[in-house]
Amino acid sequence: MEKRVMTDSDGVSPARAKSRAWGRQRGLVAVSALLGGVLVLSACSSGDDGTKGKDSQQEKTDEAAAKDTSVARISVTPKNGTKNASINNAGQVTVKDGTLTSVTMTTGEGDAVKGSISADKKSWKPDAQLERATTYKVAVVAKDSEGRDAHENTTFTTVAPTNSFIGNFTPEDGSTVGVGMPVSINFDKAIENKADVGKGITVTSSSGQEVVGHWFNSQRIDFRPEDYWQAGSTVTLKLNLDGVEGASGVYGVQQKSISFKIGRSQVTTVDAKTKQMTVMRDGKVVKTIPISAGSPENKTYQGQMVISEKFKETRMNGASVGFTDDDGKGEYDIKDVPHAMRLSTSGTFIHGNYWGAKSIFGSANTSHGCVGLSDTKGANDSKTPAAWFYDNSMIGDVVVVKNTGDKTIAPDNGLNGWNMSWAEWTAGSQG
Repeated sequence: MEKRVMTDSDGVSPARAKSRAWGRQRGLVAVSALLGGVLVLSACSSGDDGTKGKDSQQEKTDEAAAKDTSVARISVTPKNGTKNASINNAGQVTVKDGTLTSVTMTTGEGDAVKGSISADKKSWKPDAQLERATTYKVAVVAKDSEGRDAHENTTFTTVAPTNSFIGNFTPEDGSTVGVGMPVSINFDKAIENKADVGKGITVTSSSGQEVVGHWFNSQRIDFRPEDYWQAGSTVTLKLNLDGVEGASGVYGVQQKSISFKIGRSQVTTVDAKTKQMTVMRDGKVVKTIPISAGSPENKTYQGQMVISEKFKETRMNGASVGFTDDDGKGEYDIKDVPHAMRLSTSGTFIHGNYWGAKSIFGSANTSHGCVGLSDTKGANDSKTPAAWFYDNSMIGDVVVVKNTGDKTIAPDNGLNGWNMSWAEWTAGSQG
């Protein structure tokens, strides 16, 4: 019987088929290795793992964003989140490399704050002083030369009354006063850092007179020259107290300048011994008026006094100044004292008197400490001595009282610092 060799379906023996398969496998491995080498070589030679395209795209995006970003630089004072901000300088806006197109300022409650953009559109500020203890929001839009918008938003809160102080001053801006009128400032809180606050206040005169401040206490400072102001001069008060720390955690808020004019020079001398009053204007006697000063039991203060208030009619009650009867009621209560002018805080006046006999004027001192001049009830008779003096006097005029037998009035009792020597006055300049 014939021996036959088995073959696979294509007529190749299993052994040869196995050999062929092994050959094909080796070929595939070689090809795979070759291709792998090419791929590895390609990856190494290019350095690109697929991020190059992404980086390039990001660069293009960044470049496009940069081209769309405005170069206008907006600045808002104060910075966002500020507490105890100034009521004078807060809310101011400026821009560089651009112009302002819109500024909106509102309170925390949404109330609009009026403001104005400068002519060159480089700045904006509120039209009026801000309120204390108030939160404000500022939204700003500016445009650069390419028309691209920049935005800025800020929120701040102004200083609260508990953390700030103000000074109430006299005389008023634009007023005309007599030669004895000091600049008197009364603060609403005690001042501990008097030197710093004093540096923030300047008083100057067009006359060139040296002006120095004197602290009477922690809440009052007055300014005056060595001698009375020169007639016709102009006095300027500048308060640069915004942000000045007057006491621990308490800051000034005032930033202003005021001026007033000194009128003609009028100094009146009251002589309680002769019971006559001499009115000197610009160095010349213009009137002599008989008076009635304080009685021997109620003497009038002596010294240089300044008229601080004028009332055509006013009420005077003895109880308000310590003159009471056994029942505790005022020894007098006159509801219509005519032509009254205040000389002291404690109640000294020079005023008209219609209730006393006409014979007392020039012959007897009968008052409770005031200086009385003959007058009529109703203050309507311009021919009386009291009416004449009232009509010819102004706030700041000097009234010198002498020969009463009483002590000199305290310098801080009214506007009467002239009763201190210049050495005493300047010694208190730093408190």
